[in-house]
Amino acid sequence: MRALQQTSLNGPRDLRLITDAPVPRPGPGEILVRVTAAGVNFVDIQQATGTFPGGPRPPYVAGIEGAGEITSVGEGVTGLEPGTHVIGVGIAGGAFAEYLVLPAASAVRVPAGWADEQALGLVVSWPTALAALKPLGRVAAGQTVLIHAAAGATGQAALTMAKHYGATVIATASPAKHDLVRSLGADHVLDSRGADLVSEVMRLTGGAGTDLVLESAGGPTLHASLASAKRITGRVVVYGLAGGEATITNWDLVYKHQIHLIGLNIGTLIQAAPSIFGEVMGEMFGLLAAGVLGPGRPTTYPLADGPKALVELAARATVGKLALLPFP
Repeated sequence: MRALQQTSLNGPRDLRLITDAPVPRPGPGEILVRVTAAGVNFVDIQQATGTFPGGPRPPYVAGIEGAGEITSVGEGVTGLEPGTHVIGVGIAGGAFAEYLVLPAASAVRVPAGWADEQALGLVVSWPTALAALKPLGRVAAGQTVLIHAAAGATGQAALTMAKHYGATVIATASPAKHDLVRSLGADHVLDSRGADLVSEVMRLTGGAGTDLVLESAGGPTLHASLASAKRITGRVVVYGLAGGEATITNWDLVYKHQIHLIGLNIGTLIQAAPSIFGEVMGEMFGLLAAGVLGPGRPTTYPLADGPKALVELAARATVGKLALLPFP
């Protein structure tokens, strides 16, 4: 089968299209999916650069998120049959290919009437945004939320849901993306790389700061996020580090940033707190049923252009969800 193989840890430029990858076979409790759309995520970049803890070692077939049609099932699988369309995540990779093996327990059915590519986000971006807002961030009507990278897949979902929950949203994005973010309902839009980000947030909040910050920008933006949150009651949920690592000390938390600092990795949440993840997914499907969330509209690339898609994502040159299409 055709697949994208990561050949080094020097980044996505060393992602190579191969045509002789073996088609995987589902083991007990697994399903084999003919991939019609694969989601592109920052995790893929982290794995390609060796910065994702416990990530696969080259050479490996890249891609963690795939959607498509089940073609066969392994021993012990019930409730999922060949012909069913699902979306799922395999953190070890394998989605940037024509076929992908997934644990049956992690597969989610593609909603009726949706194309497979429209479901990308159901198991990564949207649950991450919702977990950050609700069980961890404790968003409530009347509160103010600062959402970084609001034009990205997770940011757009978070913005939509935060407005649904009655929050005032301050969103950050690069200037070229401001109109898009406003069209999604942001109350205020700031330059994500502006030097006066904290002062602008304080001006918009009357000097109080925000109740909640959704932090995925990383790098120096993390400290701006901490400084933008309300003292004592403000929450900062960190779920990404697109701009690189940043350091915070116990001195900072005691004397400079007296806030609630919360780390979120959706894979760890699934494993360590399955009941909370169940609540998140239940809430998410309620939002789908209510029409708050609808079919995604990813920007699509042919499989061979996977390296280009990842490089553009790393450069923050994209908006919304990105998808690779293994079949013409």
